[in-house]
Amino acid sequence: MSTYKIAVIGDKDSILGFKTIGVDTFPVTGSEGALKALKKLVADDYGVIFITEELAGGLTDIIDDLNKRFLPAVVLIPNSQGTLGIGMEQIRRNVEKAIGADILFRKEG
Repeated sequence: MSTYKIAVIGDKDSILGFKTIGVDTFPVTGSEGALKALKKLVADDYGVIFITEELAGGLTDIIDDLNKRFLPAVVLIPNSQGTLGIGMEQIRRNVEKAIGADILFRKEG
């Protein structure tokens, strides 16, 4: 059985807590740094990659392409300043695609 690594990409303040629970952290300050880190993590066979919504906003095409694959799972999370709602929307779309209905907000698909 394979063991996959977990990582988080984001600004230093937003990802600091992840390090305490053993998640590999990759602090970056902009879209260019986030893209470089994301490509490295994909190449290094990480199974789950968390990325802050703010940084993910500039990487939507590559994240959409990655989400068509089985691995890695790319999960958007809020940064230390709060949520933009992008992560929840992504989860809603994936659930709706998987089962044909929006069970999170009770809308039929």
